[in-house]
Amino acid sequence: MPPPSQTSQPRLAPGCRWGTQGEQKVLLFPEGMIRVQGTGESILELCDGQRTIQEIVGTLCLRYGTADPAEIMEDVSSFLEALQRKRIVDY
Repeated sequence: MPPPSQTSQPRLAPGCRWGTQGEQKVLLFPEGMIRVQGTGESILELCDGQRTIQEIVGTLCLRYGTADPAEIMEDVSSFLEALQRKRIVDY
């Protein structure tokens, strides 16, 4: 599967949705669930099918002011590519 481009508009794949397990926020998908915390949760909350990867990175740069934008782009792309392989994210 190709990595996302800066103009890709990621979103949760069909059948995937946010839920809770006790007090913790989890991402439910047809084969199970994962706990997503911290930056991963921030990335996925911005994946609404409307924002591009570039816009998501811009938002994260504002949120985490001292981080290198190129590093954020690389981390976001790698994270979303891994979730696409698990059929959790489409773009």
